Amino acid sequence: VQLQASGGGLVQAGGSLRLSCAVSGNTASISLMLWYRQTPGNQRDEVARLYTDGSAEYKDSVKGRFTISSEKTKNTIYLQMNSLKPEDTAVYYCHVRQVPRGSYWGQGTQVTVSS
Repeated sequence: VQLQASGGGLVQAGGSLRLSCAVSGNTASISLMLWYRQTPGNQRDEVARLYTDGSAEYKDSVKGRFTISSEKTKNTIYLQMNSLKPEDTAVYYCHVRQVPRGSYWGQGTQVTVSS
C-alpha cells in the first residue's frame, strides 16, 4: 500500500485548506484511516480518524473545524481544515491500518498558518 499526501501550504489564520491522501496498491481490508501531525521536536499526534462505517473521531483542539472523509471510488482520504490557527502549523501525515497488521504512512505535507 502506498500513500501520497498533498494539499499543504501557507495560509493566513482563519483560512482553510484541504489535504488529500491518495491510496494505491492492495487497499482491501483497510480498517482505519487517520491523519496525524507533527511539529519539530515532538511526536506525531493523531488529529482525526475515520472508521469504515463512516464514523469519525477528532482531537479536541480541532473538533468543529476539521473534517475527515474518504472517497472510495478515488481511493482518497481528505482532511478539510477550516478556521485554521497558527497552532495548527505542522507536517501532516496520512496513515492507514489494514487487517490483520498492516500499517502505512504517507510522506507528509507541510501546513503553515500565519498570524
